[in-house]
This record gives sequence, structure tokens and C-alpha cells, in this order.
Amino acid sequence: MTLTASYERCRRLHAGYGRSYYLATRLLPAWKRRHVHALYGFARHADEIVDSFLVTGDRAGALNTLAAEVAAGLAGERVHDPVLPAFLHTVRSFGVERGDIDAFLRAMRADLSVTRYQSYDDLLGYMEGSAAVIGTMMLPILEPVPGAEARAREPARQLGLAFQLTNFLRDVSEDLARERVYLPQEDLAKFGVEESDLRLAHAGPAVRELLAFEADRAREHYRAAAEGIELLVPSSRPCVRAAVELYGGILTEIERSGYDVLVRRARVPRRRRVVTFARHLIASASTGRAERLLRLEPS
Repeated sequence: MTLTASYERCRRLHAGYGRSYYLATRLLPAWKRRHVHALYGFARHADEIVDSFLVTGDRAGALNTLAAEVAAGLAGERVHDPVLPAFLHTVRSFGVERGDIDAFLRAMRADLSVTRYQSYDDLLGYMEGSAAVIGTMMLPILEPVPGAEARAREPARQLGLAFQLTNFLRDVSEDLARERVYLPQEDLAKFGVEESDLRLAHAGPAVRELLAFEADRAREHYRAAAEGIELLVPSSRPCVRAAVELYGGILTEIERSGYDVLVRRARVPRRRRVVTFARHLIASASTGRAERLLRLEPS
């Protein structure tokens, strides 16, 4: 697997599974896109090992093999997994922290054995590895403005948490089909929701109240992430703004359905996705052009 072919493999994974974020990524300067694809492709590849209905073999063994190859690749050894050449190249190019990679792989291992979370703090512990570190791994690619690297880290974490919680609310039925419930057990009890209520064709009043409560939590994470956009270089801001609008749009669709996520999967209408992309495209072109000129100026 050549490096170019590995990057293309990751791009296709991103395009196939992450439509909203893939669309937003097209607003980045071309040289940044492939690195975002590499991180997404790696994360999706690991996620498919633990989540895909098509995988019927030894999931733990496959994940251990992936983790061993990552460690070998970081040590400079040859790797065979097709997504790893691009992922490892991106990790080295941007100094992605090894601790973030290990935290992510621990969260993937947790999905093989942990199917319920008692409290929101417990869920946050899981999301630290499954989502917050994705934000911090993306951060050096998106480039904080000089001097803002430390301040940009927490908003990046919060945006990862916001996206993950949005996914959990959208995918209640899909996760339950895998015998997983990412809604905290304490919250189910608080609103008088039984897990059998989540298996119905429509959400009852108690389920809707529960989901409205969790949606408010997701909005809090989006608010905590908002200040981080201005801490990025201008050429990365249109992409992140579009991603926030598109993922926030999933929450809006959930709200418009009356929080009935059981009847159908919430999706942002295609026309709204196209309009969102087009609105940010002009800013993307302008900032990208200014950045290219600045990089060409002699120091």
C-alpha cells in the first residue's frame, strides 16, 4: 500500500461514512484535507472493527492487531493495514500525541465489553477517548493561531464531545441493536424510562423528555467549543463553522421531530447541507488565497 493509495483509502472511508464532516472538510485548503481524511479514516476503521454488523470474527483480536501495528509503525517498522501509512504519516507530520492515540484505542476496546454507563460522568470518561481526543488530534492540522495552542485545546475537546453526543441521540435505535445504551442509566431512571421504551416504534413522552434533556447537554458542549473557532487560523474557520452548523443541524432535526428519534434517523436535508456549504465557500476561497500569498512572502 503506497502512501498515496493509503490517503485515498482514508478519503473514501471519510466520504462514505462521514458525509456532513466530509462536506465541511472540502472547505479546507487542499493540503490539509488529506490529513483530516487520514485521522477520520483511522478512527472509522477502528470503529468498524468494534461496531460493524458485517464483522463476525474475533473483534478483540482484530483491534489488538491494529493497535500492535500502530505501535510498530510509530517505532518505524513496516505496517500492513491499508489505512496506517496515511495515518502514521499525518501523526508524524503534525506531532499528534501518542497519549491521544492510546486513549482512542482504549475507548474502542471498552465498546467490546461495556454496554451501559451509570452516570453522565461515566459516559464522559468514555467520550474522552472516543471523541475529545479526536478533537485534540485534529487541532494541529487545523492550526491554532500562534500563541493560542494551549487555549485552543479545551474548545477542541468540547467540540468532539458535542459531535459524539449528537451522534448518540441520533443513533439510539442503531446502538440498541448492538445492545448498547449510551444514555446514562441515572437519566433513564430520572425520567422514568425503561430500556424497553427505547425499542418501540415511536418515542413516548418520557423518552422525549429524556432526549430533550440530553440535547441541552449537547448544546452546552457546542457553546463551550464556540470560542475555539476564532483561535484557529482563518483558512480553517469556514470548515469548522460548517461542521458545527451541520452537526448542530442534526440536533435541530431531532428537536423538530419532537425528539422522536425512534421513528427515523434524523438527517439534515440535502438542500440545507448544500446551502451551508455554499455560504461558507466564499469565505474559504478568500482566506485560503490570503494564506497562500502570506506563505509565499519572503521572511
